[in-house]
Amino acid sequence: MARFLHTMYRITDPARSRAFYEALGLEHRRELDIVRNGELEATNHFFGVPGESAELELTFNHDGRDYELGTGYGHIALGVDDLDATLARLAEQGIEAERPPYSIRAGGSRLTFVRDPDGYRIELIERP
Repeated sequence: MARFLHTMYRITDPARSRAFYEALGLEHRRELDIVRNGELEATNHFFGVPGESAELELTFNHDGRDYELGTGYGHIALGVDDLDATLARLAEQGIEAERPPYSIRAGGSRLTFVRDPDGYRIELIERP
């Protein structure tokens, strides 16, 4: 039996990314340095939803390279109890939604997207 462990993508500013993901309600769980040939190559920053085991791994490479999002990345999704309250709390920290909340079908869940400091899209879905 398989179980989902984590999703990873690369970041350029660990402090800004940590503030963003903690503002979304994820907890910072640990950091893991990757050392090759005696030199610090990268640091993995692990986040998760409190009470859940799956994690988001954000990797910071210490060589100063930049990244492009590419055309294959879509988004990750997080369920929230109250979308309006979540967006108000995020706005206080300078995090704005791409557009006002909407439903993709009549009676469906309300949702919207925000972007993290590196431009990755995060879908917020109201699941009361």
